[in-house]
Amino acid sequence: MSDHAPQHVIIVGAGLAGALLACALGRAGYRVSVYERRGDPRIKGFVGGRSINLALSTRGLAALKELGLDEVVLADAVRMPGRMIHDRQGRTVFQPYSRDPGDAINSVSRGGLNLTLLSAAAECANVALYFGHRCLDIDPAGPTVVFHDEATGREATASGDFVIGADGAFSAVRGWMQKTDRFDFSQSYLAHGYKELSIPPRPDGGLVGGFAMEPNALHIWPRGGSMMIALPNRDGSFTCTLFWPFEGEHGFSAIRSRADIRPFFERHYPDAAPLMPTLEEDYERNPTSSLVTVRCAPWHAGDRIVLVGDAAHAIVPFFGQGMNAAFEDCSLLVRLLREHPRDRASAFERYFHERKPNADAIADLALENFIEMRDRTASRAFRARKKLEHLLHGLFPGWYTPLYNMVSFSTIPYARARARARTQWRVVGAVGAVMALGLLAGLVAVLRYLP
Repeated sequence: MSDHAPQHVIIVGAGLAGALLACALGRAGYRVSVYERRGDPRIKGFVGGRSINLALSTRGLAALKELGLDEVVLADAVRMPGRMIHDRQGRTVFQPYSRDPGDAINSVSRGGLNLTLLSAAAECANVALYFGHRCLDIDPAGPTVVFHDEATGREATASGDFVIGADGAFSAVRGWMQKTDRFDFSQSYLAHGYKELSIPPRPDGGLVGGFAMEPNALHIWPRGGSMMIALPNRDGSFTCTLFWPFEGEHGFSAIRSRADIRPFFERHYPDAAPLMPTLEEDYERNPTSSLVTVRCAPWHAGDRIVLVGDAAHAIVPFFGQGMNAAFEDCSLLVRLLREHPRDRASAFERYFHERKPNADAIADLALENFIEMRDRTASRAFRARKKLEHLLHGLFPGWYTPLYNMVSFSTIPYARARARARTQWRVVGAVGAVMALGLLAGLVAVLRYLP
């Protein structure tokens, strides 16, 4: 940093992005104070409300590798090199994500990863963690953040050189920024919500190592307007997530009583229902939550306040990129602060202009992938397209790369990946049309010479 006293950064939120930033900035020499509204998960255990499992891929791993934490996290992950599609009759088809068997996404525990990052941050002597502090207000002049301290029931304040809002989709820091002039904000909800269930390990040993299903796959039960997915855990269990409409005969409103639950699952998920002994209890106990996309601009207020992760760009989970995108935010922000040690305003401005188009791109791609996972993965046409993509990638690796590979197995900026994928398919479509015309012309020529 410099020979002067270290800059003091206040991070609001000790979730994944906040904890990663605390570790990175602490190691970079900043004095870091992290404030989190929930209790300390190192003492109380992880309390969610958010998805228990996450898909960690290349972008997130790159950020963890910068801190030397990638191997630590992967040691507790389960590799998923493809999807396992379950049809209405309980039959399964495996769809690899890539023609390269080394490409895989990784199922990780949100709580476990958060604890790893918090522990790494706490090892820095210049990082302080404060739990049970809910952000109430911000005075940008300091900047000073006002908190409600649950332990004392009183207000507490913290002042620093700048504030980072890493406090999620319903960010209090962003809420303050929304009151400022010319701040753009929008949020949109899906008509679908989500609820988490569980498939426990099999006491008889199960299919493999206690797992009731194939462990090295992301399982999907696509049902048109709804779906269920399941991600493996290291203990042999699976965390299942329902993505159902709130209303309608295939939605949450169709379950009117406890007696409706198991028959509904036996009808729609016949192979999964027998593996869920606590289905009724899980369904009634676990909340039904909403799915929101948040967009805003700008992501900073001068050189005093900046947003990262869901606070800046919450997305729906259907491309598995929420955490990965947030970690990319953190890596870039730390790098730009290092490149502009005396000009935070320039660092924040560059950060916003580099990340905003990519955040918008992955938000759109996540919404599009919801339709693909829900409606198309079970179709023969979808499987044929994926086989064609893998064939083209194998024949022309320098020219053709499937969109999924660019998003999940590279660090190509999201916006560039989306633009390149569209160009590739336009070319493939044009070549296909020319070939079809050629075949048609050949057929006409043959028919003309037939007796």
